[in-house]
Amino acid sequence: MLRQCAEVNRWELHELNVQRDHVHVLIQITPNINLSNVVQLFKGGSSRVIRAEFPDLEEHLWGDSFWADGYFSETIGKVNWETIREYIKNQ
Repeated sequence: MLRQCAEVNRWELHELNVQRDHVHVLIQITPNINLSNVVQLFKGGSSRVIRAEFPDLEEHLWGDSFWADGYFSETIGKVNWETIREYIKNQ
């Protein structure tokens, strides 16, 4: 779903690693795109699809949210591109 979202919005998703309790994404977007909107589309869109496909999950959620609040982001500059990509791959 995250790959489809990136493709539809013409973002370059370079690396994706899904962990049990969090997700790492290396994505390239243009400077005119608000990162909070990207996160909203990723989290909101995937939440709607997962809830529709697996309605029994509702009883295991804490509150109304599928995803936890918040996110962490960092721009590439201090560390090179390949270092970050390898980090995500090897989680």
